[in-house]
Amino acid sequence: MDTACFPKVFAALFAIMKPIANLPVFLSPTAEREPGETRKVALTVIAGLVVGATVILLTGDRLLEIFGIGLNDFRLAGGLLILLIALSMLHGGENASHAGTAREKDRHQTRDNPGIYPPTVPILLGPGTISTIIVFKQQAAGEAQDTALVAAVAGIVTLVGLTFLAEPLLGRLLGQTAISIVSRLMGMILAAIAMEMMVTSLRALWPGLAG
Repeated sequence: MDTACFPKVFAALFAIMKPIANLPVFLSPTAEREPGETRKVALTVIAGLVVGATVILLTGDRLLEIFGIGLNDFRLAGGLLILLIALSMLHGGENASHAGTAREKDRHQTRDNPGIYPPTVPILLGPGTISTIIVFKQQAAGEAQDTALVAAVAGIVTLVGLTFLAEPLLGRLLGQTAISIVSRLMGMILAAIAMEMMVTSLRALWPGLAG
């Protein structure tokens, strides 16, 4: 496994998926539920992430080929999208494409099991996450980096799952201040990753920019 690739992918996915900062999204619709029901919702989120991430890993790059989209074009668009998400995080807000609209959030309050929509899609497994996985999959050179990518995706899914399963404890320990601080720190990391993606793509598309 490529030990340099793993932390980079993991950090990018952690910054986008924000297990701690997104905990209130899970706490809100499960606040009045019994522990067994809350656990069921958490397991639904985990299952949705596993299935979704697996599909993206297996078919994401093929979709680019079908639509005739080059890696650098997709990486530039993905970097711009991730930058917009990062800027929203830094300003203490939410990007609708990533966190869902107000109407979508209202709908999931009344669902029997609001584990898939919108907590899993589009909040955890939204455009930013999908773009990141596809870009790193396209960039992976050799088995070592492929293994690192899969391990990083598996690691972040496991962390999200453990975070949501530990919701009763974390809900008591973490306050809004701590969540806000984590969100802004992740926004800085995400902005840096987005800029790297965009600069790399621009240099490849317009070699003259490399000077």
